Amino acid sequence: MRTYLWVGLLVSLLVSLSQSQLALAQDRLLDASLAGQPSVSLTGYFASLEDASTALTLDEVRSPAIAPRFETSAPSAAAINHGLTRSAYWLRLTLSNPTDQPLARMLQIDYPILSSVRFFSPLADGGYRLVDTGNAQPFDTRGYANRGFVFPLALPPHAEQTYYLRVQSLTPLIVPATLWEPTAFHHHERNDYLAQSWYFGMATAMILFNLLLFIALRDSIYLLYVTFAVSTVLAFSAEYGMAKEFLWPETTFWADISSGVFLSLAVANGLLFMRRMLDTTRNLPKLDRLFKALIALFFLAPLGFFFSLRALIPPTIALIGLTMLLVLATSLYCAVVKRQRSAIFFALAFSMLLLGAAVLVMRGLGLLPTNLLTAYGVEYGSALEMLLLALALADRFNTLRREKAAAQQHLVEHLQSHERVLEARVLQRTEELKAANERLETLSVTDALTGIANRRRFDEVLASEWSRAARAGHPLAVALLDIDWFKRYNDHYGHPAGDECLRRVAAVLRDQVCRTGDLVARYGGEEFAFIAPASNGEDALAIARRICLALENLALSHQPSEFGCVSCSIGVAALTPAEGRSPDQLVKAADEALYRAKEQGRNRAVLAEA
Repeated sequence: MRTYLWVGLLVSLLVSLSQSQLALAQDRLLDASLAGQPSVSLTGYFASLEDASTALTLDEVRSPAIAPRFETSAPSAAAINHGLTRSAYWLRLTLSNPTDQPLARMLQIDYPILSSVRFFSPLADGGYRLVDTGNAQPFDTRGYANRGFVFPLALPPHAEQTYYLRVQSLTPLIVPATLWEPTAFHHHERNDYLAQSWYFGMATAMILFNLLLFIALRDSIYLLYVTFAVSTVLAFSAEYGMAKEFLWPETTFWADISSGVFLSLAVANGLLFMRRMLDTTRNLPKLDRLFKALIALFFLAPLGFFFSLRALIPPTIALIGLTMLLVLATSLYCAVVKRQRSAIFFALAFSMLLLGAAVLVMRGLGLLPTNLLTAYGVEYGSALEMLLLALALADRFNTLRREKAAAQQHLVEHLQSHERVLEARVLQRTEELKAANERLETLSVTDALTGIANRRRFDEVLASEWSRAARAGHPLAVALLDIDWFKRYNDHYGHPAGDECLRRVAAVLRDQVCRTGDLVARYGGEEFAFIAPASNGEDALAIARRICLALENLALSHQPSEFGCVSCSIGVAALTPAEGRSPDQLVKAADEALYRAKEQGRNRAVLAEA
């Protein structure tokens, strides 16, 4: 009898284990090599389990009793979306590495306002390592610094690994998860932060610009725009995780409710701005009383978020939607019936924001999938809205200015026109003088015939490079070049041909001495020079020989020359500045080397003796 009992227990255990393995086998296995793709959505590869008690542990969900309850379904959207729920959800993911090399991958959850995200990755000893993070945790609990949730993975070769995620949130429970190849992820991350920087940078510029207008004009409408834009930007920075990363990384509960708080304040400030812009007190007095009540309600709503955020989210979202529709209808009425130009901009602006907000709301309620448009649509709408509202303010300002200008006397307008003409002439004259001074400065250091630096510029650069070489302990090289038998060339071909010869030689020097920092100059008459910083004698000698060869290849006819073509002799010298040495000694050494080059038969480069 006891034997049958043990056999029964063994059979039960085997059945339970087989059920657990069957549950894992039913999971869609993902090849982590990604088959050359940069990323893949994980929505269809997760097996999920609802934890209504929010009390299940990892060991319990892995147990044979609970593991088979995980459900796998074909993805109908780009993200798992359970909307507003008090339940926690466990997600199971199995990855395989069929390659011979270990694989590094990045698992990204691009929904920064999830309150709690617990990620369990397998260890070599069979245990699991926990990363316990989330929007309600300090930012430094994240294993990877990112506005969303990113978990680096390491898969051994020829292995399968199972990972677990536990997610729970006060806000809508949306899990847009993606598996990335690291290089592709870093590229995506850079572009993501670039897009966020573009939006917040543009918004900041609009805020500062209108704040300056308020300070300059003392018109409160610009301050109302600023408060509306600031609260909107803070709402989006909280919604998209930028505030958690950069503004309040250590907060917990505040991070969960901050997006709702600032969104409510943004609506209230937007209504204040609209009342002033459309002058509803005078144009729509009855409706204006409703707007006042809504403003008070939205200013008070954040207090309720501190006590019951989850309960207040649906009615708040519904009220925000109705309010925006009312604002749109009001602005359209003022534009069509009251013929207010600013109302046209206002209607267009709130249409953009309303469209983006509607997409966000329907995504939060699970009615739309999560993708690039639904994830960032409200930011796109907000950016367009801010620009259009700024245009509305500009149009309002221009309208007031035109009305004021029409009321001014004709004489004042004439004087202002005369003043503008005078200012334009002064500005034009100033620009002409500036351009003339720049030309004179350029001419003062440029040889007029050859277009290269002149002797004055050579001396200035030599002095500065000598000081630089002395500080760095580097050598400095100088070369002096003389065209062989140039006087005979002038006498034979004439001075115009001699001038052209000088220009051709200068062009050769420019082509051959071309490093950044090098200088080519006309030293005087038929003499040229170049300065080669941080070059020793051999380096400078090589440059000089290239010049001789290039000039020889130019084949510029010179019948009085022994070589039949224009050639040159070059003396090269290099020194490392030290106490007791001077730039003049360097030039003198180059000059002596030039003399030796001529003595040795010309058409050559000679390096000064050390």
